[in-house]
Amino acid sequence: MEKKPSREGGRVLPLVLFVVYLVLLAWMVLLKLEVPYAGGGALRQIKLVPFAPSAGAGASDPLEVVANTVLLVSFGLYLGLLAPSWPWWRAAGAFAGASLVLEVSQHVLAIGISDVTDLLVNTAGGLAGFGLLTLARRGLQARTATVMTRVCSIGTVFALLAIAVFVASPIRYGPPRDLPGLSTPDRNAGTPAREHAPAP
Repeated sequence: MEKKPSREGGRVLPLVLFVVYLVLLAWMVLLKLEVPYAGGGALRQIKLVPFAPSAGAGASDPLEVVANTVLLVSFGLYLGLLAPSWPWWRAAGAFAGASLVLEVSQHVLAIGISDVTDLLVNTAGGLAGFGLLTLARRGLQARTATVMTRVCSIGTVFALLAIAVFVASPIRYGPPRDLPGLSTPDRNAGTPAREHAPAP
């Protein structure tokens, strides 16, 4: 008789993909896909009023709000696969906690604005992914874990390829966008890296 894979074995791939996702998420949020570097942090600011301008910061950019929401959808999918018995409120606490860690890290490292808006939209994005998986279970039934793991695998591969192309591009290589006026020396020429965008 054919032996069915254990539940633990079926969670190995989603767990590995989740770890890869978390690494990419931290890289995108904290370093804006820049190569890690030592020093240079010069922005430590807290914005407590969501969406509206406050604390010397402008109103939230709609595109950034959408991006920060979408970034956490995968978090919701992975958490739903790895902890299918969790209620939505417990999952919401996990999303909010992860977002809070990222926002506090930005403040501690002085590499960005710690924004309550990000905390809210990240939590909403995680809940959206968690809800999508709940809807998928209604249609896929017992095949949910297998199908959604394949979807997440494909998404992770495309994300890695897109990031690789982005990082390798000579057009976008410079200091973090949250640090206007800060120039990172070019290792080869000794001039600011952001001045090396190729002419059109």
